[in-house]
Amino acid sequence: MTIKLYHNPRCSKSRQTLALLQQRGYQPDIVKYLETPPDADTLKRIIAALGLSAHELIRQGESAYKELGLTPELPESRLIEAMLAEPRLIQRPIVINGDRARIGRPPEAVLEIL
Repeated sequence: MTIKLYHNPRCSKSRQTLALLQQRGYQPDIVKYLETPPDADTLKRIIAALGLSAHELIRQGESAYKELGLTPELPESRLIEAMLAEPRLIQRPIVINGDRARIGRPPEAVLEIL
C-alpha cells in the first residue's frame, strides 16, 4: 500500500511528519498540494477518510477564511469549492494510507494508520 503525504515544505508540522514517516522506514508519495491541489473528488475522499466535515478540514486562521466569508453553516460543496480555489485553507499535513487518513497535528497522530 502506498502512503501519500499532502505536504507543505514550509510548514514545520508537515516537515516533522515527513521526517517521522521516513524514520519509520516509509517513503511516502509527496503531494505538494499548494502546487498541485487535489480535485473536488479527491478532496471529498480525503474528507470522508478523515471522518471530518469540510469545515473541520479548513484552516480557520487563514486570512482567506474571513475574506471568503466562510462559516460552518455553509454547504459542504461551497466549503470544498473554497479549498479548491485557495488550497492554503486545507489543514496540513494529511497522510493517506489506503482508505484511512490522519492530519499530522501532532505528527504522531499519523502513526495510527500505518
